[in-house]
Amino acid sequence: MTKQEKNNLSHRFCVAPMMDWTDTHCRNFLRQLSKKAFLYTEMVSTGALLHGDRARHLHFQPEELPLALQLGGCNPAELAACARMGEEQGYSEINLNVGCPSDRVQQNMIGACLMAHPVLVADCVAAMHAAVRIPVTVKCRIGIDDMDSDEALVNFIDTVKHAGCNTFIIHARIAILQGLSPRENREVPPLNYPRVYRMKTRFPDVEIIINGGIRTIAECEAHLQEVDGVMLGREAYQNPWILHEVDSRLFGSGWAPEDRSAVLDQFQCYVQSQLANGVALHHITRHILGLFQGQPGGKRFRRYLSENANRPDATLATLIEATAQTGTLSQTNRNTNRNIDQTC
Repeated sequence: MTKQEKNNLSHRFCVAPMMDWTDTHCRNFLRQLSKKAFLYTEMVSTGALLHGDRARHLHFQPEELPLALQLGGCNPAELAACARMGEEQGYSEINLNVGCPSDRVQQNMIGACLMAHPVLVADCVAAMHAAVRIPVTVKCRIGIDDMDSDEALVNFIDTVKHAGCNTFIIHARIAILQGLSPRENREVPPLNYPRVYRMKTRFPDVEIIINGGIRTIAECEAHLQEVDGVMLGREAYQNPWILHEVDSRLFGSGWAPEDRSAVLDQFQCYVQSQLANGVALHHITRHILGLFQGQPGGKRFRRYLSENANRPDATLATLIEATAQTGTLSQTNRNTNRNIDQTC
């Protein structure tokens, strides 16, 4: 990546890395809704890349860019090696997970438990920064357990930024590492947006991205008065139509999808290509179930796909029939003689 390309990367709006959700099929679908959003992979552990199916874990389509590879690990040399793999694969950024509160990752010194070890995180960042030319960023919490103060977070950011990290994505909740489940850690600790805002004031030369509990574009616009960027997680996945305004309202772009049905029209070529490669339809369509959330026929759309996309004989016609349940089937798909292969 050239210096110019680095400078053109924008974290103004990001979709969070989410385990079992933000795979390549999900990211290709989200690209039908926003061309500008910065996307992130699921967290990939260093062990999975060094000892597992590297090609499967690193695969993405060029259309997904800008795209960051999120890594989980605590060994500087291993993280540097995996960062090089990500750069060679064409990722826009390497992101280190310092925010996941799961017991399983804690056992391997991955995720939020690393906030108690800012010097180790700095060593990891320094090793990755030296190994690649693309940006190295950190996703963290505002604190963990009894490390719940502005001073602790300032110390963490100050220590890590001197190792070569200029972008911090901060989930505005502390993580309770003992006693709460990962799900509870996304909901129970109270949000503290002002602490994130204060980090931007304290570090004006550092890019600060806020994450946690953001549900609307209006909320994004309000946060952007205080910080450099916003990151949405579950809301972007469960109600993906929210992304259709991102490019116009947050980036000043004139582009926007016409409607939900048009989004699925555009997505059909991707679906057809994946089916031809042997991918089961339900592996793709599980990510689009929320597209018609709150709309007439939305429940029928979701139910039809849930009941039929996992059938062995499911095809693109299954998706088209699901769209018909909403009463918004496009003129393109009303043409039963349409040749999808020729169109794509």
